[in-house]
Amino acid sequence: MLIETAPLWVAQTNTYVVATGRGEPAVIVDAPPDAEAIGVLCARMDVVPIALLATHGHVDHVGGAGAVVRATDGVTAYLHPDDDWLALDPVAQLRMLFGMVPPGDYEPPDHYEPLADGQRLDLAGVSFEVLHTPGHTPGHCCFHVAGEGVLFGGDLLFSGSIGRTDLPGGDFDTMMESLAATVRLPGETRVLSGHGPATTIARELAINPFLQTFS
Repeated sequence: MLIETAPLWVAQTNTYVVATGRGEPAVIVDAPPDAEAIGVLCARMDVVPIALLATHGHVDHVGGAGAVVRATDGVTAYLHPDDDWLALDPVAQLRMLFGMVPPGDYEPPDHYEPLADGQRLDLAGVSFEVLHTPGHTPGHCCFHVAGEGVLFGGDLLFSGSIGRTDLPGGDFDTMMESLAATVRLPGETRVLSGHGPATTIARELAINPFLQTFS
């Protein structure tokens, strides 16, 4: 499996492009408000995206989703419906964050296909298992590719830290329940987070202060 990433937009959100190889169909995981840079990443990999998986509805992860869908024929966008209230109104999020709306195309896709816990999506030759992991947002999801030992973790788990729970819809106790379930994955599972460097479940159980209760 080929995975390329780039930190994009002001939040340095990691966008991942996943394919079985160059020249093959691809899946985008998260689309910050920089559709042009996502297109450049796909072109550099020589892949054509067919799907976009959104870990959650924050604007730094889906603000470019609509532009990506409109620029690429045939892309299907997926999101857990508990985050529709966020993803379908990115302008409100931008006003909350910046007090204004920076120039750009933030119009969401016409439709998100709903994600559900335990769902399996076979996309571009890769099998993704949907793990509903609320806490950062109500509809936050991770995507587990068991055959490759990879977890696309969004803003659930970071290297040495966890996602924020102080934003609207966040809840610390719910986040800890999601983490407790997630750390039961094999220790060698590589966690590709929404921000910052990759890590592993075993490493985080050893060094992450938020996970010491699970060690």
